[in-house]
Amino acid sequence: MNGTLEILWSLFVSLGVGLLIGIERGWTSRDDDEGKRVAGIRTFSLVGLLGGVWAQISQLIPAWMLGIVFLGLVALIIAGYLSQKKTSPDIGLTTEIALLITFSLGAWAAMGYKLPALIAAVVVLTMLNLKPTLHNWLRKIEIKEIYAWIKLLIISVIFLPLLPNEGFGPWDALNPYWIWWMVVLISGLSFIGYILTRLVGHKFGPLLTSFVGGMASSTAITFSLAAMAKDKRTGAIHIFMSGVLLASSISFIRVTIEVAVVNPNLLSLLWLPLSVMFVVTLLCGFWIWKKSKSSADEDKKITIDNPLELTRALKFGLILAVILLLTHAAENYFGEQGIYVVSLFSGVMDVDAITLSLSRKANDALAHSSAVTGIIIALVTNTFFKTALFAFIGGIERSKQLIFSSFLIIVSGILSLVLIV
Repeated sequence: MNGTLEILWSLFVSLGVGLLIGIERGWTSRDDDEGKRVAGIRTFSLVGLLGGVWAQISQLIPAWMLGIVFLGLVALIIAGYLSQKKTSPDIGLTTEIALLITFSLGAWAAMGYKLPALIAAVVVLTMLNLKPTLHNWLRKIEIKEIYAWIKLLIISVIFLPLLPNEGFGPWDALNPYWIWWMVVLISGLSFIGYILTRLVGHKFGPLLTSFVGGMASSTAITFSLAAMAKDKRTGAIHIFMSGVLLASSISFIRVTIEVAVVNPNLLSLLWLPLSVMFVVTLLCGFWIWKKSKSSADEDKKITIDNPLELTRALKFGLILAVILLLTHAAENYFGEQGIYVVSLFSGVMDVDAITLSLSRKANDALAHSSAVTGIIIALVTNTFFKTALFAFIGGIERSKQLIFSSFLIIVSGILSLVLIV
């Protein structure tokens, strides 16, 4: 009896998968004439159930029979598509592909993978429902950005497997394979922020743009906001300072991701200072924003360079290689104090390189507490540098609240670090 209930439950999930996707497809084509619809809620539900039934049957007969049924469904869908094409030359393939996915997910659920099948169905449902949004996003992306992404992918996919995965140079500090993987990681994180910045657009104002743009480069965001604040006629100085803090808050998220990829064991020590600095940064940003009496001008546009430019990727790879050599040299000649000095100077412009370097070194001989201390020193230095940059360009007198906020962030990071080391 338990076996029967399990089969019925599997078929119910297969039907549910088809129902989920069918609701969206049926709603999208609700205004079409009855005979012109490719498939609606009933068809999708039945296709999902069909996949579930044949997945169960395939356990009693040769498994390749399930593939034959799938090919039969493909033939049926092609025939329907060609028939529709005669009357509607503009017809797309989205619904037909969705039918094949529905069959596959229904079969997958019946084979015992119910939760993954349901999750995949929700993803499909979301993708189908986001058509207008996705098309609008594509219109905002320029062809040069797509080419930059393609170039980086080609170099990574073709050349990465050819790079030696072993240490070279002094102390075997340079591993070409690992260095380029880190270039891809950082470029990918930056590109996400860059695209989000383009999609959000300046019409949503500097605050939201600064927040998502911080994933690309909080330093670039700071420079852009400082240039805006330089105009003494604008009354939006508080908005710009809040934007600097919002962009800076994302730096702590970036560092968390980088450490989690390279050496997740460090997070047991690092999470407290990162969390404290992140929360204090957000609170200070909110405090300054509350003091603003006017919104930023709508025509103020924050600009960030494309992080997937090949020259930029190569520069970061070179910086990472130099930082790797410096951290090894500093530890060998000066001990932990030498590493802290390297972190201090590295944090001025680039927290990513020193974070990746120390995280990797902590996998070997470097104490975790020393690696965490070095990373926090770099973040503290970077916070100080961005504040000094904004104050220098936008005016020290007008930046007092940002200076005070940065002081609180730095102190909170140091105090939380003292608690764990």
